[in-house]
Amino acid sequence: MAGKENVIQFGEGGFLRGFVDYFFQKLKDKGLFDGSVVIVQPIAKGMCEMLMKQNCEYNLFLRGIDNGQVVDDHTHINIISRCVNPYEDFDAYMKLAENPDFRFIVSNTTEAGIEYVPGNRFTDAPAISFPGKLTQLLYKRFKLGLKGFIVLSCELIDHNGEELLKCCLQYAKQWELGEDFERWLKEENDFCSTLVDRIVTGFPRDEHAALCERIGEEDNMMDTAEIFHLWVIQGHHEDELPLQKAGFNVVWTDNVDPYKKRKVRILNGAHTSMVLGARLYGLETVGECLKDKKVSALLKKCIFEEIIPTIGDTEDNRAFGAAVLERFSNPFIRHLLLSIALNSVSKFKARVLPTILEYKEQFGRYPQALVFSLAALISFYRTDESNDGEEIMQYMKTAPVSDILTREDYWGEDLTALLPDVEKWYHIIQSEGMDKAYEAILAVEG
Repeated sequence: MAGKENVIQFGEGGFLRGFVDYFFQKLKDKGLFDGSVVIVQPIAKGMCEMLMKQNCEYNLFLRGIDNGQVVDDHTHINIISRCVNPYEDFDAYMKLAENPDFRFIVSNTTEAGIEYVPGNRFTDAPAISFPGKLTQLLYKRFKLGLKGFIVLSCELIDHNGEELLKCCLQYAKQWELGEDFERWLKEENDFCSTLVDRIVTGFPRDEHAALCERIGEEDNMMDTAEIFHLWVIQGHHEDELPLQKAGFNVVWTDNVDPYKKRKVRILNGAHTSMVLGARLYGLETVGECLKDKKVSALLKKCIFEEIIPTIGDTEDNRAFGAAVLERFSNPFIRHLLLSIALNSVSKFKARVLPTILEYKEQFGRYPQALVFSLAALISFYRTDESNDGEEIMQYMKTAPVSDILTREDYWGEDLTALLPDVEKWYHIIQSEGMDKAYEAILAVEG
């Protein structure tokens, strides 16, 4: 069982249990961390009761390919000391503020969790929103004259730590908690923005019985995730949280933004540029794409010849690109192309189009493999498998390619300059099929 309580964790879902709690567990196992985690259930309906039934212990399986080797790693997690549900016991929640040992606050309350809801009142027990609950706890901490926290926000929004602090300050003003408290919030706490990267596949429904047999126990809170992990934290607290010393892929930095750009352009951009053509080609999963010679060759062309040269041809970026290929090859994850294909127009605009435009700026020509993926996107939206806003699907199904490229509301700007290249690849896809289209694009040099 874990030692003194020094981490408050908002969220009991699969992601935090397969990411942050794993880190704390391994830190403790290595003798680098003397403490435990208290989980706070951030919404009224949650899994704390199920977790408490198992004494807050569960089993985590990390599986995937690491340096070419298949890895299937099992860890028994017992770093969590207890769960607190503020909806059932608000006093127990507020009592957490009294313990001077608490130093870290971790959260993942989904993208919608960091939200300022004006209707929240200081007297609510608890406040409805996560920032509201946090402000209640922090105000009590302030009144007791205790040290502030290192806050590690893991929600998938830009500048998550800064946004969380902003919400707390809004509540402090709304509830008239005083300028001294506002100053304490900003100066005595470090709201760290972070970027998290690990595919956590969660409860293994199809394999549950077999995995229980493997470990010799019943576990209804079992969790699964890929091997790869990256945690970029805007701040410098390695002295208190020696994650790098423990060997984790953790970056302490003054600016998360370049790492976010790398992830969006390489990982997400590779996904988005690959899946629609591959689906037209008849494949169903990401794993199948990596096993197919033509699809995987085009994927590598996109990553190493077009995306990485645009954002910076560095050793780090190439290593990240190589890791992306291993992650996509993970035999333990069945990632359907059609699930990635959801809302592809907005995804393309955010993940792929910036690289196309920057590549042209830097090298004087358009990157043909990524432009090919735009032609594949238009071809895919002609089928009945597209899944997007109703207006987008109806328009894309029949509009001329030239008109589609002028839609600034889709792309953020008029893309008519791309028309000759897009039409060339679109014509080959439509007239000769994806197999011949792949052969044609792979024959293009540079």
